[in-house]
Amino acid sequence: MALELVGGTLLSVFLNVAFEKLASPQILDFFRTRKLDEELLNKLKTKLNSIHSLVDDAERKQFTNPHVKNWLLEVKDAVLDAEDLLDDLQMLYKRQVDADSESQTSACCTFKVLNFFKSSPISSYNKEIESRMQKVLDKLDTLLSQRGNLGLKTVRVVGSGLSNELPQKSQTTSLVVGTDIYGRDDDKKQIVDWLISDTNNSNQPSILSIVGMGGVGKTTLAQHVFNDPNVDEAKFDVKAWVCVSDEFDVFKVSRAILEAITKSTDDSRDLEMVHTRLKEQLTKKKFLLVLDDLWNENKPKWEELQKPLMFGVQGSKIIVTTRSKEVASTMRSEVHSLKQLQEDDCWNLFVKYAFKDDDTQQNLECTEIGKKIVEKCKGLPLALKTMGSLLYNKSSVSEWESVFQNEIWEFSQERCDIIPALALSYIHLPSHLKVCFAYCALFPKDYEFKKEHLMHLWMTENLLHYPSENFCKQYFNDLLSRSFFQQSGEKEEVFVMHDLLNDLAKYVGGGIYFRWEVNQEGKIQKVTRHFSVEVGYNQYFDGFGTSCNTKRLRTFMSTGLGKLKNLKVVMESFNVGHGREFGIQQLGELNLDGSLSIKALENIENSVDASEAYLKNKTLLVKLKLRWTRNRDSIDSKKEEEVIKNLQPSENLKELVILHYGGKEFPNWLHSLLNLVSLELNGCDSCERLPPLGLLPFLEDLNIIGLDGIVSIDADFYGSNSSSFKSLQNLRFFNMGQWKKWECKAGIFPNLQTLYISDCPKLKGELPEQLVPLKKYKLQSANYLRLPLQEL
Repeated sequence: MALELVGGTLLSVFLNVAFEKLASPQILDFFRTRKLDEELLNKLKTKLNSIHSLVDDAERKQFTNPHVKNWLLEVKDAVLDAEDLLDDLQMLYKRQVDADSESQTSACCTFKVLNFFKSSPISSYNKEIESRMQKVLDKLDTLLSQRGNLGLKTVRVVGSGLSNELPQKSQTTSLVVGTDIYGRDDDKKQIVDWLISDTNNSNQPSILSIVGMGGVGKTTLAQHVFNDPNVDEAKFDVKAWVCVSDEFDVFKVSRAILEAITKSTDDSRDLEMVHTRLKEQLTKKKFLLVLDDLWNENKPKWEELQKPLMFGVQGSKIIVTTRSKEVASTMRSEVHSLKQLQEDDCWNLFVKYAFKDDDTQQNLECTEIGKKIVEKCKGLPLALKTMGSLLYNKSSVSEWESVFQNEIWEFSQERCDIIPALALSYIHLPSHLKVCFAYCALFPKDYEFKKEHLMHLWMTENLLHYPSENFCKQYFNDLLSRSFFQQSGEKEEVFVMHDLLNDLAKYVGGGIYFRWEVNQEGKIQKVTRHFSVEVGYNQYFDGFGTSCNTKRLRTFMSTGLGKLKNLKVVMESFNVGHGREFGIQQLGELNLDGSLSIKALENIENSVDASEAYLKNKTLLVKLKLRWTRNRDSIDSKKEEEVIKNLQPSENLKELVILHYGGKEFPNWLHSLLNLVSLELNGCDSCERLPPLGLLPFLEDLNIIGLDGIVSIDADFYGSNSSSFKSLQNLRFFNMGQWKKWECKAGIFPNLQTLYISDCPKLKGELPEQLVPLKKYKLQSANYLRLPLQEL
């Protein structure tokens, strides 16, 4: 009998993408046209189906068996290899269709048709395609052969579909959401009493470390203490809250303290400057400082950080939250050990999240099962909240019983460092939420993010079943309601992930989603497809080396790229986000190589930000696509003109595409790209005139598509040279709905070979005589355009 798994797997999302591509008529047509072995496609589909039947069981067992976890990672890699191959085949098919389309002519035109396969190097790819396909099949074969040794079984997935109804660590702040805190009254009173006491302490300032295991509620307790009105009795002149997290960078933490005190951004460039300013702020003042989530056990680093803090007056206090007693010892602090919650407090916290209106009487059987589940949460508030959130929308006794009986509860946390309750909550997520959650492994711990920003990233990465904002909001709210995200203080649209949930995201992502940290280059996995990097003061990321295949990367995301002076980056696309951390400025010091597509350019808030991308200095960048989002609600033409003006690329650029630009004029730099070979202007329907592109001496291909603002093409298009477009070979006009008049002059297009005019219904008159005879030309949906008399 097959096992059952509620939800779906993360890998199911990748498999479904592969199945969709395999089912596409383009892939089959390509194989038939090229006379490739169609049996390879059937074999791939069969093996992927066999893998699909096993991954549900594997995803559950990855938390108890490290060998299964490694197997699952290799499967993800193989499936993504298959997807990459199918993407390449679709691209080759598109090239073939485009070439076939160009080879056709209208009834009144005859010309020489070049054989696509003879003229294109694509014909030499047959053996390579079949070889790549066979390698994927061999890898899947090897993985399938391991099912017996790993004890993997077929699992039937229940309820993995997308719901159509919305359900009713992280960067911390001092703000408290709500007033309830369970089982911590005594702890809170002891710490508040310590804060307001005037006992002499040779250790100045006085330090208290709240020590406890992850998820036990150290940060929540510190937040409630920080905001307790009784603390006002201590009459602190300064109060500041700083979240430190894993990396203890003295400069970074010192500046964070300074900014928390001054409530403004600090522009200090070195530690000396920060400490001088911090000393000025604290001298002769009594302060309260909270350092949340501290891991530093390096005494010299702590002593360096402490130097400006010594200038506070007697009575200044520091509260630290940490999992390690060694941290407390390093700081020579007092210790307040925070234990797990007592049974009654556990139950009350669980009820708040698991039962509607805290009503435990509606289903007494669920209540009894709930009490057993609470015991398994081992007194950890985070586990209780997460499990309660999981069960909130489960109304049947069988669903509650299934959660209680799950074998995940039995695994040793020491084996994978994931709390069983969190692992179980993840397993019960639908597959579409799993992939969105795993993507968050790219965020550093203690990272504050806006809802709209994360939604934007999900949408640009095509993680949604349905690419709409409403569904994206639903996904976010689903994860929020299950306590995978939590609100950051009282900021309604700013959210955080607990650091244990960040660990969980990294664990289930298995290297596919990889975040680089200081001195971690050697740990980049070859399977990595999505990569993020955060660089702090005096830290450098010098490139991927040989540990990561950059050609397979789909995402390169950065938080703090200001020091990447030596990085040579090959990446396909960059999605402009909101705010400086994910803005176009992040490209500024990257040494970009090859091709780049910059998307969502409408998110640039200030045109000056565009200049900080320094595209003009990217001399290794030879292909560039500048893309604004299509069908925007509103367009600020002046702003977009200033933005594109500041996006001037290097004169080494050879290929350029501009998509859905909303300005009325193209930038002056466009006709100064003297090495440009290919240019496409597409969907720029606000533009009213074309620049003098005839001045580009090496331009061979020109595509002008969907420029509805163009009514006339006149002499300005050709420039002032005696010979315009002297290298142009291919000229195409498509979907020019308002184009009526085309003026030509002598000496233009001396080497033109192909001309296509399609869907230009208002264009009138005769085709200029100097444009014929050509090797190829095509007129379609240009009803009022006539060929010269001698060509009829």
